[in-house]
Amino acid sequence: MKRLRIASLLSAALGLGLVASQALAQAYPNKPIKAVVPFAAGSATDQIGRAFAQKMSEVLGQPVVVDNRAGVNGMLGADAVAKSAPDGYTILIGTNSTNAALKSLMKKLPYDQDTAFAPVAYMGSVPLIVAVNNDVPAKTLKEFVDLAKSKPTQVTFASASTSQLVSSEMLASMAGIQMTNVPYKSGPAAMTDLIGGQVNMFTADFAVMLPQVKAGKIRGLAVTSTQRSKAIPELPTVNEALGLKDYELIAYFAVFAPAGTPPDIVNKLNAAVNAAANDKTILERFSALGFETAPASPEALAQRSKAETAKWAKAIRDAKIEPQ
Repeated sequence: MKRLRIASLLSAALGLGLVASQALAQAYPNKPIKAVVPFAAGSATDQIGRAFAQKMSEVLGQPVVVDNRAGVNGMLGADAVAKSAPDGYTILIGTNSTNAALKSLMKKLPYDQDTAFAPVAYMGSVPLIVAVNNDVPAKTLKEFVDLAKSKPTQVTFASASTSQLVSSEMLASMAGIQMTNVPYKSGPAAMTDLIGGQVNMFTADFAVMLPQVKAGKIRGLAVTSTQRSKAIPELPTVNEALGLKDYELIAYFAVFAPAGTPPDIVNKLNAAVNAAANDKTILERFSALGFETAPASPEALAQRSKAETAKWAKAIRDAKIEPQ
């Protein structure tokens, strides 16, 4: 009888827990949601994250407030979300840096990249542009590679994110050149120094790069996708410019929540992100930056994250980047 009573009490407790969880999900959201952007204001992640946050606010009926927490290739912001309560009120505007590449770039992360997050929804992707300071005596990527070959380690490149670092190191490895990396805390800061001539080359997303290329403040040499971009079709791909066939590196964005977030809440967030990904205003605004969306389920993002983690691990190994 005593055992039966204990079993009955445990069952009742579990039932109450389930009811409470369902009630939480049904009431969600009833207060503002914090969206952590792990990169600086003005970056592509910030611009796209803010646009999505605004649309998500309309869908969810509560403000989605962007909180920029830049540092260590996105690790600081990602760590803050990983350690947040799994209640749907703190989410991560994640990228290939935070949710694919950091595992291979760092000797030790303060969280388990594979298990710390609940995948919510894929947002989209953008290619990068390889560009140089206007005073660099190279009009094409081939000429830039020849210049770098003639001056091993003397040519400098800026980086403020994983995609910027890996794309440049991967290019150097495949082209057989040696460049010196100059790290920055943000893409806009790196761009300022590229324009000023403090660094020779910078590879970054269209949001940071394209306006400056169009304005003639820097010289675009190539795009990092396998096909030319409609946003700037005059630029060849890296493969075209150098006679390669296997170079490709694009940046992507996705929403993640802390692991343990209830599935019903994840599904509500997924619907809000997908509504933003299908929003005509957002598509028109960012299509000029080469941004392409692909609305899908949380399960699809989980599969994509697994595949991207393997892809970036290979790219980092091939580029001979040592974990820090």
